[in-house]
Amino acid sequence: MSEQNETVSPVTAHVAEVAEPTSVATPPTPAPTATTSVAPTAVVAPSAPKEKKHTNHTTPASTGSSKGNMSIIDPQSKLGSGYTTDERDEMTKLYDQTFSALKADQVVKGRVVTVTASEVAVDIGFKSEGIIPRSEFSMLPNVNVGDEVEVLVEAVEDREGRLLLSHKRANFIRVWERVGEAAKTGEILQVKCIRRIKGGLVVDLLGIEAFMPGSQIDIKPVRDFDAYLGQTMDVRVVKINHPSENVVVSHKVLLEDTLNDQRAKVVETLERGQVLEGTVKAITDFGAFIDLGGVDGLVHITDLSWGRVSHPSEVVKLDQTVNVVVLDYDENKKRISLGMKQLLPHPWAEIEQRYAVGQHVTGKIVSMTDYGAFLEIEKGIEGLIHVSEMSWTQHVKHPSQIFTIGQDVEAAILSIDQDSKKISLGVKQLEPDPWTKFLEKYPIGSVHKGIVRNLTNFGAFVELEPGVDGLVHIGDLSWTKKIRHPGELLKKGDEVDVMILGFDSENRRIALGHKQVKDNPWETLSEAYSEGTDAAGKIIRFLDKGVVVELPGGIDGFVPASQLAFHSVKNIGESFKLDETLNLRVIEFDAENKKIVLSATEWLKGQDREIVDEYNAKHPVGKETLEETSKKSAPRGKKKVASTGEDAATETSTDASEHIGTFEFPEELNHSVPVPEAEQLSETSSVEPTAEAPASEEEKA
Repeated sequence: MSEQNETVSPVTAHVAEVAEPTSVATPPTPAPTATTSVAPTAVVAPSAPKEKKHTNHTTPASTGSSKGNMSIIDPQSKLGSGYTTDERDEMTKLYDQTFSALKADQVVKGRVVTVTASEVAVDIGFKSEGIIPRSEFSMLPNVNVGDEVEVLVEAVEDREGRLLLSHKRANFIRVWERVGEAAKTGEILQVKCIRRIKGGLVVDLLGIEAFMPGSQIDIKPVRDFDAYLGQTMDVRVVKINHPSENVVVSHKVLLEDTLNDQRAKVVETLERGQVLEGTVKAITDFGAFIDLGGVDGLVHITDLSWGRVSHPSEVVKLDQTVNVVVLDYDENKKRISLGMKQLLPHPWAEIEQRYAVGQHVTGKIVSMTDYGAFLEIEKGIEGLIHVSEMSWTQHVKHPSQIFTIGQDVEAAILSIDQDSKKISLGVKQLEPDPWTKFLEKYPIGSVHKGIVRNLTNFGAFVELEPGVDGLVHIGDLSWTKKIRHPGELLKKGDEVDVMILGFDSENRRIALGHKQVKDNPWETLSEAYSEGTDAAGKIIRFLDKGVVVELPGGIDGFVPASQLAFHSVKNIGESFKLDETLNLRVIEFDAENKKIVLSATEWLKGQDREIVDEYNAKHPVGKETLEETSKKSAPRGKKKVASTGEDAATETSTDASEHIGTFEFPEELNHSVPVPEAEQLSETSSVEPTAEAPASEEEKA
């Protein structure tokens, strides 16, 4: 064995010595294993190397042996430096007591050993010191070496073998335990408002951040959160969210506790009609809440003022001190109804002493409806100006045609109903009634010029002067023509001559006539269109029973279908044309009913054969058999006798001659449709085609 191998390790040397053969029996020494501790083995420092001699000798039993330059110590008897096993165990125990048994997430106490600008080293009795950022000592800005602090063991050893500690988390755990206990017991804690966020304030609670909602700051609504920044307040923990580590505190609950006694006293003394002083706490669209000293009551918008109030802010302001009267108190729902206007005299009291019928008043338009506008003449006093009382001559369909909301208007008082609290007003009464002098300016039978303003199915409205219209009934447009619609004769904007036919001063209606401006031609037409007189007529309209022709002088006449041809005309429009002129003969003239009936066949009977053939060729019609002609001309109720030849023809001609002019006159050609005067006036109007009847006094009010 080389010299180097002899000096490698005492354990190796010992094993080598045991392996060497010897003549002396020695107890076997167990070879050390991988788990055998070699620390207690004492090793003698090696001396100068000597040549090893292999000799056989006997080794006496002893506590140690030497081999070359090494001294082998028996661990069963003596340890290094002379320690026994018991002594070593005691020393190991004392050494282990210098270390702490640490676990993660454990809060322990330590001592500051080093303080730098960025870090603080803390000794917690572990094999190494923990390093904590200086920023975690915000609550201890003057931390010094030797100070005892609490820290949280975040990790006993990280990847780099360092001990991880946190002073901030240790404080949070201690504070969290304190906050949880305060939430259970209701303990009052102090906080400092540090910043404002949406919905409330962030406060410092024992070193951790907590949230105070805006509704929990004060009993009254808080409008300026910034005013609380930097202030210290007493609070109570009302909610803890453990997963997210959030805390909600309230200052309002403390104020409510102090106001409970005061609230109880106020409620005990509440009585209907009691007048109290309070502060406007909140304003809504429907009213204002009044703080009566721990108890809130509502003043409804209708109880703020006797006048019309669009929003409570028009009457009261926040934090304003007001006097209110208790109107009602619901003990079950704890609701108090208050009033302010009840402290003032009722505006309708003794109103008849302040206002009289006929008096002119000035006010402001506060609202409008389809039937009128309301004028406020003083707070709580409003009168109605009905649409019928806004103009003498103009028909007002809606008040917005004349007034606007907020407009100052002067009106006359028409009536006062104190029991119903209604006042009727009028604007047109400020001017003289133009209808009182109407007959002086427009007497019955006088002729005036007017402008056509509107056309309806029953007539035309003609304006005599601005605001004064009259109706020309469709039957009063022409003496000789049957007008189906006024548009056939008139157009809007036309200037026409009219005659005053009637006047209804009560309903403000005027009846006018256009044809009455000219003389009635039917008084002289009897000579020009007597029976048997020939005349030329132009076809202007087709009817089912004949045609309407225009005769000289613009007079309408009627030609029945049976008088247009010798044979039956099945389709008048195919045989005749509009604007075609026919030679006719008058077979009937009725001046009373304004009728002129004419016949083309009667005129043809006195003409030559060539003229008749030419007429028939120009107006072809379906021919009838002799039998059909006989049946058509045979008198009713008589027994028909079959005849042939010339006798039948003679009989047909004779019967037709006897029945000339016997036909049903069309209803639409009747010129003499009577129009009663009352009906004419009911259909006329001085204002618009759809004039309304005046409203009753109740509706006006």
